[in-house]
Amino acid sequence: MSNILKAVTNIVQNPIINLVDYYQGRNRINNSGKALENYIQDIFAGTLNENDENRRLQRLQEVFSYQGNQNNPPDLILRDSDAIEVKKLQSKNSAIALNSSYPKAKLYASSPMITNACRTCEDWEEKDIIYAIGYTDDNSLKSLWLIYGDCFCADKEIYERIKNIISDGINSIPDVEFTQTNELGKVKKVDPLGITDLRIRGMWHIDNPNKIFNYIYEFDEDAAFQLICLIKLDKYNSIPQADKVILEQLDNINIQDIKIKNPNNPIQLIDAKLLTFKV
Repeated sequence: MSNILKAVTNIVQNPIINLVDYYQGRNRINNSGKALENYIQDIFAGTLNENDENRRLQRLQEVFSYQGNQNNPPDLILRDSDAIEVKKLQSKNSAIALNSSYPKAKLYASSPMITNACRTCEDWEEKDIIYAIGYTDDNSLKSLWLIYGDCFCADKEIYERIKNIISDGINSIPDVEFTQTNELGKVKKVDPLGITDLRIRGMWHIDNPNKIFNYIYEFDEDAAFQLICLIKLDKYNSIPQADKVILEQLDNINIQDIKIKNPNNPIQLIDAKLLTFKV
């Protein structure tokens, strides 16, 4: 079973910065967004150096139980383990666009925002979710955050309360025909001819981890590439000891015991691990 520490180990042992050039050489992509998606797959599957595409695909099938797309999050689910959402940024401090999906501390099988294929890919009810946030230029990966949603996203009730209040308000407008939707609302037959519909969508954004966690990590402007991995201590302790030993023996990885703000009550501090690696 793969996990976040195996992914970090694969990055440290074989850092690849020029993602577009690397994956163009394998005839897989022609843009930095697709390159980042392939890279995240490969670091978790241990296939960074696999040149045989058939063997790589077989390994991906072994490691992942689901692959989504831009319209159907999450992007990946590790078999019997965590979900992964990949986000590409072209500015180190820009906010993360989540579109119609609010920030997730956890992923739930009961969510109406996921597909049936995702819901049935395994027998599951709740999964931890890793946000893989890559800052890239047109060719290179400048930084990568691997961060669990429960380190910076509040519980789902916080977001759903706002969403439901807005949706209920929209649906209370008199003399308007509404239809069932997973969005905030959908109005049918707006005009007298009944030929115009209105979709009302939420566009969620969340601050960049470089801004959220500037009290524990300062972005290194001089580094060609930097990896920042943030995990709650109890999650770190749940990962197999063998994977922790391999990671902790690497020369260039920095592992710190830190405390972070509780996303649901910032006055409370939570024990966590901060892993950093720079080139």
